[in-house]
Amino acid sequence: MPARAAGPTKERAPLSRRRALETALAVADAEGLAAVSMRRLARELGVEAMSLYHHVASKDAILDGMVELVFGEMEHPPAGLDWKAAMLRRGASVRAVLTRHPWAIGIMQSRTAPGPQTLGHLDAVIGCSLRAGFSVEMAGHATSLIDSYVYGFVLQEVNLPSQDAGGIEGVVDAVLPDLPRDYPHLARLTVERVMRPGYSYGDEFDYGLGLLLDALLRDARAS
Repeated sequence: MPARAAGPTKERAPLSRRRALETALAVADAEGLAAVSMRRLARELGVEAMSLYHHVASKDAILDGMVELVFGEMEHPPAGLDWKAAMLRRGASVRAVLTRHPWAIGIMQSRTAPGPQTLGHLDAVIGCSLRAGFSVEMAGHATSLIDSYVYGFVLQEVNLPSQDAGGIEGVVDAVLPDLPRDYPHLARLTVERVMRPGYSYGDEFDYGLGLLLDALLRDARAS
């Protein structure tokens, strides 16, 4: 009886810069940025560490490339929308991307060799404001304030112990008995808002961003 032919084996994708960076991204998403190292990537990729240096020259080069991948996932302010609508859309995209990659917030603005994805995204954001009639100064204010709000919101959101009424019950149960006596205002907010069905801290994002955009638009028109 002839031997049974072996089933097809899945060939490993060849080592490349893109594959190394995507692997680094996956490691950081799962375990944090501190887990990313040349040795760890080599192990994940099934290669010798020295092989990586043909594709990424250093740890800094890996971080630069990871930031590029993150910026590449972000939507630019869409053309054809008014300024506020475009910035709301872009803000929602940035929030979603950074929620997937929260480690990126700490290094996105610190890279000394930004690539085309990073520069192109920032250029598109500034251009959206300039086309809407913002002065260069106001476009700079808008970019800084919007990004500070979005990045800060994501940092707070991803670090909350829970974000909805159902998940927050355990936290509230531990402190609620003492709240009315010692912290009456916090108790009122907790009972009348946080514990109400359907509450989600994430819903604060659109309200806050809309408020900020309205203020920027008002100042831009007055300047």
